[in-house]
Amino acid sequence: MRKQQLPTGDLIVRGVVAGLAGTVVMTGFQRLVEMPLTGRGDSYAPAQLAEEVTPVRPRSPEGRRRLNRFTHVALGAVWGAAYGVAAARALRGQRAVNAVFAVVYAGDVALNTALGLYHPLRWSARDLVVDVVDKYVQAQATGAVFDRVLDPVR
Repeated sequence: MRKQQLPTGDLIVRGVVAGLAGTVVMTGFQRLVEMPLTGRGDSYAPAQLAEEVTPVRPRSPEGRRRLNRFTHVALGAVWGAAYGVAAARALRGQRAVNAVFAVVYAGDVALNTALGLYHPLRWSARDLVVDVVDKYVQAQATGAVFDRVLDPVR
C-alpha cells in the first residue's frame, strides 16, 4: 500500500523545523570546528541584512547581537522551508540537499550583493570556502533531519 503524500503546507512546516535543527548544527560546527580552525570572529551579516531590509535599528551592542541571532535562526528556517517545497515536489535525499543549497545559496549571495552587503568578487579563497562550507553543513543537517526524522513518506 502506497503512503499518501502530505499537503505542501505540512511539508513546509516540517521543513522549517528541520531548518531550525540545521541551524543549530551549523552554529555548533562554526563555534566548535570552523572558527577555532580559521580564527574568524563572529559574523554580523545576518544583523546587517535585517537592518537593511527592515526598520529595526538596535540601540545597543546586545540588541544587535539579539537581532543577529534571531535573523540567523530565521534564515535557517527559510532554508528548511525551501527543503519542504522540494519534498512536496518529490525531491528527496542528497539531490534535494544539493538542489536546495544551490538555489538558496545563490539567492543569498545575489540578494546580499545587490544590497551592497556582500562583495564576493573581493572575497579571499578562504572566505569563500568558509561561507560555502558553513552553509552546506546547514543544508546537509536540514536534509538529514527532514528525511530521517520528520519525513513521514519514507
